[in-house]
Amino acid sequence: MKKHLLVVCFSILFISCKAQETPTQFTQEALNDTFISFEGENISFKQILEKHKGSTILIDVWASWCGDCIQGMPKVKALQEANTEMVFLFLSADKSITSWKKGINKYQVKGEHYFMPKGMKSIFSKSIDLDWIPRHLIIDAQGNIKLYKAIKADDSELLKALN
Repeated sequence: MKKHLLVVCFSILFISCKAQETPTQFTQEALNDTFISFEGENISFKQILEKHKGSTILIDVWASWCGDCIQGMPKVKALQEANTEMVFLFLSADKSITSWKKGINKYQVKGEHYFMPKGMKSIFSKSIDLDWIPRHLIIDAQGNIKLYKAIKADDSELLKALN
């Protein structure tokens, strides 16, 4: 009886721990979510991606209040230096547009910048299961999600996805 119970427990554990399939596309809801450009214009995530169709894109979800984001910024800058042809999109989860813009200037963040009005509670954030920032994603030239989740800019999976 104990052996049978043990087999059942391991089976349940295996099934519940089975890795979920990693998304290769953004949901329609995420694509329709609205961001604010640095110039103050509303733009959908789909429009942002369409601007860079055919390019590899590194998305960095960050905030100026995030210690881990600021601490990891030199690694992001190193990636930029090593991958000059790649597009770097910075999506901010800051609390206000003012703090977002101050953070960009203070930390000299180079790239294309967008503000998420609802931050980590936005539709986009929920669609990518955002539970921590910084969060890095890589979109390949065909528009597919090549890397769904990396917390550090020197993550081995991130570096592998770039090569």
